[in-house]
Amino acid sequence: MTNVLALEGGDDVWRLNLKGDWSPQALPQIEQQLAILPATLAGDLTCDWSEAAAPGIGPTWALLARISAADRLSVRHVGGPPRHLQFLRDLQVGRSAGAAAQHTQPDGSGPVGKLGRWALWQGAEARAAVGFFGRIVAVIGEAFGKPRALRLSSLVRHIYETGVTAIPIVALIAFLVSVIVAYLGAQQLARFGADIFVVDLIAIAMLREMGVLLTAIIVAGRSGSAFAAEIGVMQLNEETDALRAMGLNPIELLVVPRLLALVIALPLLTVVADAMGLAGGALLSYWQLQIPWPQFASRLHEALAPTTFWAGLVKAPVFALLIGSVGAYRGMQVRDSARELGRLTTLAVVQSIFLVILADAIFAVVFVHLDF
Repeated sequence: MTNVLALEGGDDVWRLNLKGDWSPQALPQIEQQLAILPATLAGDLTCDWSEAAAPGIGPTWALLARISAADRLSVRHVGGPPRHLQFLRDLQVGRSAGAAAQHTQPDGSGPVGKLGRWALWQGAEARAAVGFFGRIVAVIGEAFGKPRALRLSSLVRHIYETGVTAIPIVALIAFLVSVIVAYLGAQQLARFGADIFVVDLIAIAMLREMGVLLTAIIVAGRSGSAFAAEIGVMQLNEETDALRAMGLNPIELLVVPRLLALVIALPLLTVVADAMGLAGGALLSYWQLQIPWPQFASRLHEALAPTTFWAGLVKAPVFALLIGSVGAYRGMQVRDSARELGRLTTLAVVQSIFLVILADAIFAVVFVHLDF
């Protein structure tokens, strides 16, 4: 093996004579000889390029990487060093500075970094949701001056799909839940001889809370997921982009009719749920407690306050707005793949139910303060 470098000197003064072929073809030989240089070089090192033939970028970079590993070594180059030497030295300095900066700056992988990323993401989501709701309000505002923007045929179809077709399942669930509440209440109240107060329990629970809440949860699972899936498929098929290319507003055509249909249908479904809930309670009261229907109706009239029915019904349009807005918003977010469609449809249902329960809790606190 021909020597391509020779180290001379001592006492912190060193001279490295570079000899022979320093072209890229000689790189393996150069790396072998660089590897046997002393690892503890310190002081001043002079690299003499006067006897180096055709120095290439690869060998030069290997030399710089080897001598830069010594922390206490001052290097200078003599004997006509290659022209690309300064470029490689600047590149090495830049890489070292970047690595040092990356090492000193936090990488954001700790709890504080994760919290910060979550906060930024939530802020972006909140801004996007408010912007989407603002576009809906703008379209509805324009509809007062242009009634055709309401798309009456589409509105009627969505009322049928979200309201009429949901009557059987809403009625059945409300009936069964009312029977369960009445049965459990009868078991407890019978211990104190207060059987008649089962009627109060059924009336207040169903009309104020359970009727509208059960209806909203069922509608969120049925219609909220349907909104997200339908609009999401249109996004995947680029149908919404085609509407924009034709000068049409997807919010006006796809979102507003569904939202208004839900606002109309949900209060009506709540009335159905209330009626079926009272019917289930009356049936259980007659079967379990032998309370006849006339007595049940009389006690029901005494138990109901003027605001009991309206306290539940006034929540329905708010719940409908939350369910419809979340479903349509998540549907409009679908991009790229069917997997994203499934994820956002699931997210729409979960967020709708969460917001409905949160809104119901807020209503409960407000109604207590207002004595409603």
